[in-house]
Amino acid sequence: MLRLVLPKGSLEKATLDLFNEADLPVSRGSSVDYKGTINDPRIDSVRILRPQEIGRYVADGLFDLGITGRDWIEETSSEVVSLGELHYSKNTARPVRIVVAVPGDSPWESVGDLPQGVKVSSEYPELTKRFFEKAGIDAHVQLSYGATEAKAPEIVDVVVDITETGNALRAAGLRVIDTILTSYTELIANPAVYNDPEKRLAMEQVHTLLQGVLEARGQVMVKLNVSRENLDAVIAQLPSMKSPTVNELFGGSGYAVETVVAKNQINILIPDLRAAGASDIVELPISKIVR
Repeated sequence: MLRLVLPKGSLEKATLDLFNEADLPVSRGSSVDYKGTINDPRIDSVRILRPQEIGRYVADGLFDLGITGRDWIEETSSEVVSLGELHYSKNTARPVRIVVAVPGDSPWESVGDLPQGVKVSSEYPELTKRFFEKAGIDAHVQLSYGATEAKAPEIVDVVVDITETGNALRAAGLRVIDTILTSYTELIANPAVYNDPEKRLAMEQVHTLLQGVLEARGQVMVKLNVSRENLDAVIAQLPSMKSPTVNELFGGSGYAVETVVAKNQINILIPDLRAAGASDIVELPISKIVR
C-alpha cells in the first residue's frame, strides 16, 4: 500500500535496526542494495536513499512515507506532513543541532558580533542563508561537501555544522555561538496521500510500531511474588509507568506484582526488592510499549 523511503548513510543502520525491532525487517539482496521489501501488507516497496533528498521526494509524491531529519526538511523547504519525531540518531537518542561555530580565539561571542561579508561554510546553504538574512548579516555562504569544521579559520571565518555531541567541533578548536535548529529524525508523509483515510491509517499503524520500540528501549519488565505483610514495603521500592499491577496469588498466599522499570536501575533495584521481602523475581525484556 505505501511506498516507503529510508535514509542511507549515517542513519541507515540505526533505522534498519529500528524496523527490525518493530517486526518490520527490511529484506535486501545485499547491504548495498537501494531497493528492499518488508513482508507487511501495509508496505508496498522500500527504497534507501540519501536523507538530504527524502523530504523533497516525499513532498513531490515519489514516495508516500519516509524517514529523514528535520534539518533536511528545513534545508529543502519540503512541504510534508510529520507523523511525529522518532527519538533516535546515529549514536544516541538525543537530537542533533545545526550550530554556528567560530574559532576558539575569535572575538565574536554571538551572531550579532559577526561582521558584514563574513565568510561561512555549511552543508546547509539554504538554511544558513535564511538564518543570516533574518539576523541582518550579509554572509557569503559556501557549500561544504564535508569536513566543515576543518575550514575555519584558514578558509572561512565561521562554520555552520551539525553536531550531536560537540566533540568534533571542540577537537577542531571551535566554539558554538548560536544554534540554528534542533533536529530529530521524523516520520514524514506526502500531504495528498496522508489525506487518504485508508493510507493514513496504515501510516499511523507503522508509526505506532516504531514508536513502541523506541518507548521500550532501556526498559525491562519486573515480576515478583511477595507476602501480604511485605507488600507495602516492596511497592515502595518500585518506580512505575503509572502504578504496579498487583494480583492475589491462588490460595491467598500473597501477591504477584509486575511493573516496568529502567534497565539502568535494575541491578540496584533487585537486591532492594529482595531485602524488602520479594521472592521469585524475574526480569524480562520488552519489545514494544504502546501508550
